[in-house]
Amino acid sequence: MLKRARSALSLLLHPRRLWREHRRWAIALALLVVIGVAAVVVAYEELKRPGDVHNEAAIQHFQPEKPKAPPKPVHGKPRTVNWPIYGLNPARTRYLPARGVRPPFKLIWHYTERPLLEFPPVYAAGRLYAVNNNGTAFALDADTGKVLWERQIGRLNASSPAYHKGRLYIVNLVPGHILKLDAKTGKTLWDHRLPGRAESSPVVLGNSVYFGCEDGYLYSLSTRNGNIRWQTQLGGPIKAAPAFRDGVLYVGDYGGHMNAVRASNGKIVWQSGSLGTGFSGGQFYSTPAVAFGRVYAGNNDDRVYSYDQSDGALAWTHSTGGYVYSGPTVATTQNTPPTVYIGSFDGNIYALNAKTGDTRWSRSAGGQVVGSLSAVGNIVYVAEFTNGSTNGYSMRTGKKVFHYKTGTYSPVISDGRRIYLVGYSSINALEPIRTVTRLGNAFVAPPARRHSRPHRQARHSRAGEAAHARRGKRGNGSG
Repeated sequence: MLKRARSALSLLLHPRRLWREHRRWAIALALLVVIGVAAVVVAYEELKRPGDVHNEAAIQHFQPEKPKAPPKPVHGKPRTVNWPIYGLNPARTRYLPARGVRPPFKLIWHYTERPLLEFPPVYAAGRLYAVNNNGTAFALDADTGKVLWERQIGRLNASSPAYHKGRLYIVNLVPGHILKLDAKTGKTLWDHRLPGRAESSPVVLGNSVYFGCEDGYLYSLSTRNGNIRWQTQLGGPIKAAPAFRDGVLYVGDYGGHMNAVRASNGKIVWQSGSLGTGFSGGQFYSTPAVAFGRVYAGNNDDRVYSYDQSDGALAWTHSTGGYVYSGPTVATTQNTPPTVYIGSFDGNIYALNAKTGDTRWSRSAGGQVVGSLSAVGNIVYVAEFTNGSTNGYSMRTGKKVFHYKTGTYSPVISDGRRIYLVGYSSINALEPIRTVTRLGNAFVAPPARRHSRPHRQARHSRAGEAAHARRGKRGNGSG
């Protein structure tokens, strides 16, 4: 003990000796500090948010399209057209050229139910078809709003039906299954159980119905009997609806991949990744739109993506200030260049040059945008979640030309004569008029026919709670 004390005293009296004894430890400690700082720098570089992509070679591989003409009138009156699936057409472009369908509008009828109507109805042959969040499918007379039939087909739903040749095809979250109904009566014709939940609005092509499932597979089923034609595993759960063009299905997944799958046999044509946030990968909730030789979609990494349709090359990305659950509306008109219209959870809608991703204009939507946009005539419509309203903007200038006090997720669909505006739990038929009384920002018309259903107790589940959580977080929704 005395020897140790003498040794310590000697070190204190001779600092140089003290340094020699401990310099190895000091050097080792310094090296550890340097390594730690370097590791932090490397981690930051690896995890920081990647910058946007501007791939000039892919950008130049752009295919302009001629503006679509509105349907020709019949005996001087607007022609009625079908909006038979979510997104209007298999490419899910959500744009209907329609002459004269513009504000001011008058309210023709109002239908309401207590359960959430998260996804929009579809229109075919004078009827509207929809499924509410509680899994109740129903049909309305498009001229009167009268309920034609109503069927309980599940306990939880977050998708739109697909209409094809007098039949409806509907997927459910709980229980996970897909059904075929007779559109005239609502009678179930077949019911195919799935290994997971499904909220991927179907598309029907020929004798096959296509949709994605949360088990990570993209499915093709026979429309005749519901048997599986093929199933293809992708990179994660599939919540978006597949878009179709030129024999290929396009859909994103929660693994962060955009996928191109051949519709005839389920073979993967290409898969392309997303950039992510640096701390997490990107997730595609947004249903894509296919136009101009490109595939457009929003992503939960706050970006809008544009992929080359032929090989999946990433042409450009455009950052917003929040999740982009919204599916894009894509169009070119006589007065506007090729444009992608899309909303963000940051509360804005963006009109982006479809070729380059540059901003044509952006406007505040008045609140968080969760669902997809839609365009009718020369107006693009958006529903905002924060205040629960619907707004319309000139596709050319971005000027706000329409406001309606009702709206939450999806805005409107159209039959070429009028628009059907979707509220939190309502459908409102609005028809153009020449004169109307204005009260504030809302157009007021004579009292409309109202059709209400008895209130129902809302059903709760993990999926329903997750939907509400996404709204409070960075969005839910109608992708």
